[in-house]
Amino acid sequence: MAAGDAIELRDLWVAGDGGYHTYRIPALVTTPRGTLVAICEGRRRSHHDVGLIDLLARRSTDGGRTWSEPRLVAAAPGQTTGNPAPVVDRQTGVIWLPFCRNPAFDADGRRDKWRYDRPVWLTHSADDGRTWADPVEITAAVKAPEWTWYSTGPGHGIQLAGGRLLIACTHRVRGPGRADDRDDARYSHVVCSDDHGATWHPGGSVSREGTNECAAVELAGGAVYLTCRDQAGGGRRYAALSRDGGDTFPEVWRDEALLEPACEASLVGLPDGDGNGEGTVTVFCNPASRTRDTLTVRLSRDGCRTWPTARLLEPGRAAYSDLAVLPDRTLVCLFERGRHSPYERLTLARFDLAWLAGARR
Repeated sequence: MAAGDAIELRDLWVAGDGGYHTYRIPALVTTPRGTLVAICEGRRRSHHDVGLIDLLARRSTDGGRTWSEPRLVAAAPGQTTGNPAPVVDRQTGVIWLPFCRNPAFDADGRRDKWRYDRPVWLTHSADDGRTWADPVEITAAVKAPEWTWYSTGPGHGIQLAGGRLLIACTHRVRGPGRADDRDDARYSHVVCSDDHGATWHPGGSVSREGTNECAAVELAGGAVYLTCRDQAGGGRRYAALSRDGGDTFPEVWRDEALLEPACEASLVGLPDGDGNGEGTVTVFCNPASRTRDTLTVRLSRDGCRTWPTARLLEPGRAAYSDLAVLPDRTLVCLFERGRHSPYERLTLARFDLAWLAGARR
């Protein structure tokens, strides 16, 4: 596309196609070879979070213009297999994909997802997403004994400049006086690998109770920035900052600029080729509303302190998203949208920084 042109849209998954009732929870990565890999949950019988759910992937080798047929990445009989959180190791080219599982339904038929102490699993692809290894369970390495519900991602992880792989996650903790699993305290946290995915361990947690699904980006000076969903419904996102590679997140604040309906959001960083700012541009996407609609892309050039530029990506119903950057610096966003529900299709948008940077606040 020419600089500043309008966005290009193409549907990758449409509800009802391919034997699945609904497709949700997008994740997107670009490999060192320039391959774009899109991952999602294929929900077989309904749009609900707890049900028979598989992980699926598609590949594009031409910047998202054409795509392979969907491939099954991970599934298990009678299980919810979800929350994809892929991360690419730039040194090895391997795509690591943590995810979670739980029984599709509990014994009495209730669809109450919070009652499950979800194990964490890991698969990987060493051939740009063509094939995927048999999953292995890593729960003991990344989940503290006192944690109950657990969620990897969703959305892509990052590799820090020093080589560390980092995945943004969330967990629940049963606290004193809390009646049951619905009342568990929620917190955002990260998990890390310092040996190219061979082993994984917990990193820091955000101290603010009520933080939930989060996304990470490394800033120009090496700090790790998290943007966190506020499950308490306060209408604004929380941010956290780590200056030790994700080991701790001592700085936490409410970002009044980032309106939200208690929903996932996505982040991606890219070098600022036009010489402005601190050397890194951060792009952010979420439903900028109190309901799941008005999907908006924002731009920061000052380390996520301010978001002076915003552009509307989808004015109607929309929810989860994930962002990636192609080798030519084209931005891509895979997001949920629909006319009557935000979960009718997963659509890929292509746009460039000039289109985004030309927007007014």
